Amino acid sequence: MNPDNRHFALETDPPLVVASMPYTQRHRAMALGLVVSILVVSSFLAPFANQQIGRVDSFLPVVQTVMATADLLTATLLFAQYSVQPHRALLIVASGYICAGSFAFLQTLSFPGSYAPNGLIGDVYNTPAWFFVLWYTTFPLSILFYALLKDKGRMSQGSTTANIAITLSIVFVLIALPSWLVIDGTEYLPQFFTTGLMRQTRLSNQFNIGLTILAGFVLLILFVRRRTVLDLWLMVTVFAALPNFLVAAYAGSSRFSVGWYTARGFALIASVTLLSVLVAEMTMLYSRLASALMMQLRERTNRFVSIDAATAAIAHEVRSPLGSITLNADTAQQVLGAKPLRLEELSAILKDIVEASLRVDNTITSIRGLFKHATDKPVTINVENVARQVLRLLQHELQFNGVLVVTDFEDGAPLVRADPVQLQQVILNLIKNAIEAMASMPRDSRRLNIGARVAQDSFVLLSIQDSGTGVPLLDRDRVFEAFYTTKSAGMGLGLAISRTIIERYGGRLVLGDTGPEGSTFEIALPIAKGG
Repeated sequence: MNPDNRHFALETDPPLVVASMPYTQRHRAMALGLVVSILVVSSFLAPFANQQIGRVDSFLPVVQTVMATADLLTATLLFAQYSVQPHRALLIVASGYICAGSFAFLQTLSFPGSYAPNGLIGDVYNTPAWFFVLWYTTFPLSILFYALLKDKGRMSQGSTTANIAITLSIVFVLIALPSWLVIDGTEYLPQFFTTGLMRQTRLSNQFNIGLTILAGFVLLILFVRRRTVLDLWLMVTVFAALPNFLVAAYAGSSRFSVGWYTARGFALIASVTLLSVLVAEMTMLYSRLASALMMQLRERTNRFVSIDAATAAIAHEVRSPLGSITLNADTAQQVLGAKPLRLEELSAILKDIVEASLRVDNTITSIRGLFKHATDKPVTINVENVARQVLRLLQHELQFNGVLVVTDFEDGAPLVRADPVQLQQVILNLIKNAIEAMASMPRDSRRLNIGARVAQDSFVLLSIQDSGTGVPLLDRDRVFEAFYTTKSAGMGLGLAISRTIIERYGGRLVLGDTGPEGSTFEIALPIAKGG
């Protein structure tokens, strides 16, 4: 048994979130271009980093308010992506952005000259510096934990809403406690600036060097473990934040210098980078999804038109002999009541009835033969591959309905012989029935288990288990009957046709366990010779 498949949950399906989307050459070129631009600008301005160019008090509140807003919007989008595919690592990144946005805004409130000559909170000089340290310590650490944990235990259990609420509560505590300390207890903390001179102390440079080393270490871990679009642009985000530390550590620049303004500009780029990528990629994914849904709707409409045309043709071919049979039967009843009994006329009527019934039978046989020759093309296939294809086709519908999919496939399962399109339709019909069966259940309890194994009687057994309400006792013996349905808009042909298709290849389709915890439908197909 392959343990990696036991919690499949659509990881092998086309990704719908940036966290699981592999980056392309286009993403790499864009990221590299931004990094090179930062390097060029930094190299050009480095000699002038310590040069004062005038105090613009409105610069920092405007820039950092935008940064805080961008960080909080990024966190919101990351939580939204978590609700689609609940990767625990996304909660960590979103938490880091909440901390970054919150500490950036609090630093703006405490910065002298931003909203008040001496700031609205703190001790004018060191409170803003400590908020800066909190800002650029919590954010890189969150990215580090993300990089280390993103490939381990990726799917969260339980309610995504509850997990987000718990995360927000923890983050609020992590923000509130140190913020209270650096606002009201600054005299007990080390000093980063000389009072009245706005010059950094030696300790400030040491902290900047430490933050540079931390950011560099995070960049290294991300580079080694890079795989997705999120990984790539988080690297760019961390890299864009480096000038904040390098300028101060290298030149010891004071506030309102060229280096200080430049570093804040790069910090703004770092804040909006991932937000821009998330908006762009989500827009592209939405566009592709809309196109796919339109194509699916068009195909379904065309299929319904074809079915209507075929049904009309069948009705036309069958109605005439059926009408003849009905008319002859009425005439036969009248002949039987007549005196004397006209046997020759009765014999002719019965002969007409037989001929009409044969025409109906020939019509049905020709139609079945037409469909059989058109679609029945059995080949040697792997049941697991067909099942995964169906999951990919239904991925949006599964995620829209909040269904968690767990697969359990045996490694090296033997092959079967069947028409892949027809087998796909059977599995698709069973999964759609499972989705409908779970519609009345809470979203957190909707679970679809799909597994394939080799049975002892040389059959490959594919099971599809839902967590719905189960099949009622009175319906269990009739679910495979043609035209029998419990759905208000159903035709009662899906399971009947599915069973006919499976039996055509020497297999069987049965209802296994069913009850209040859900139902299990099992497809058994004989192992192909030499498979």
